[in-house]
Amino acid sequence: MNPYAALLRPLLFRLDPERAHDLALRLVVALERILAHRRHATPAWTHPALTQELWGLPFANPVGLAAGFDKDARAPHVWAALGFGFAELGTITAHAQPGNPRPRLFRLAADRAVINRFGFNNSGAAAVAERLRVLERRTRPGIPIGINIGKSRVTALDDAPQDYAHSLRTLFSFASYFVVNISSPNTPGLRDLQGEAHLRALLTALRDENAAQAAALGLPPRPLLVKVAPDLTDEDLARVVEVAAAHGAAGLVATNTTVSRTGLRQPSAESGGLSGAPLRARATAVVRTLHRRAGPRLPIIGVGGIFSARDAYEKIRAGASLVQVYTGLLYEGPWLARRIARGLVPLLHRDGFAHLRDAVGVDAADAGRASGDPA
Repeated sequence: MNPYAALLRPLLFRLDPERAHDLALRLVVALERILAHRRHATPAWTHPALTQELWGLPFANPVGLAAGFDKDARAPHVWAALGFGFAELGTITAHAQPGNPRPRLFRLAADRAVINRFGFNNSGAAAVAERLRVLERRTRPGIPIGINIGKSRVTALDDAPQDYAHSLRTLFSFASYFVVNISSPNTPGLRDLQGEAHLRALLTALRDENAAQAAALGLPPRPLLVKVAPDLTDEDLARVVEVAAAHGAAGLVATNTTVSRTGLRQPSAESGGLSGAPLRARATAVVRTLHRRAGPRLPIIGVGGIFSARDAYEKIRAGASLVQVYTGLLYEGPWLARRIARGLVPLLHRDGFAHLRDAVGVDAADAGRASGDPA
């Protein structure tokens, strides 16, 4: 039995969704105050079959926190204690912004889903950098910490490269990697940055800023990952892969939330991005398509509809080297990452894989052979 689902979730679900989210975050921040003052970082749950090194970073297990929960980087030390192998903070923008008016978070409990239109509410890159400087004064988190950066709402699309570069420059010292968020549906015009010309200009600016900061601080460049929408066509995805690979990206995050409302048992007219169980199949299909196009050039973090080890394993077999959860955390509780990581081990052994890396993309390869597509 899952005590959270049986006891705590019914209480939280009586509250307004954003109020419940804020309450959960306050509890996490309270735990952060304890963990941040330990002399040694809390290690993540691990198993020999799950450890990996990607982009020069060690991952104790492949289960990460997706961007969106800890938008303001208030609790970087907590996630390892909850079993996560890595965590992604943000989305953070160059300028502080309140986001969209409330209400902006909606539960679809019958579908195990949520719709959000937060609009990148955060305190801005400078404030987040100062917060992380204070939180990491004694010790850094014991897991890789990604920072997800997005375009400020006040910034024109043509000025987006400089806006993102400002965030990267300000937060460089605190990030294990950066995710370039060009796929949220909740900032007007943002998804246009997935187009070839805009994406090329954006990645070129970030690649140059990344190199400049690395040289100035005597640190290695940070891996740059591109987060894509689930609503792109296969042709659009192929174009993203080629532009990303040619202009300094190190990996892909698939996927962001969707604007589709297909197949919902609990239809909703609310605008915003849909996440959770209804996104699972489409997100897995996008992972599979990207893996077949990118191969080992661009390792993939798979996101969307992950509530169990089986859901995570589906993403891995489709081509994801790592996975992330967010909506599943709201429905399944704080120990979800640990349960998923533990559950992956018997699934790997059942299928004859000694290590997680052996399972990455096996279904994508099978699908390619079945279709006769050599890609």
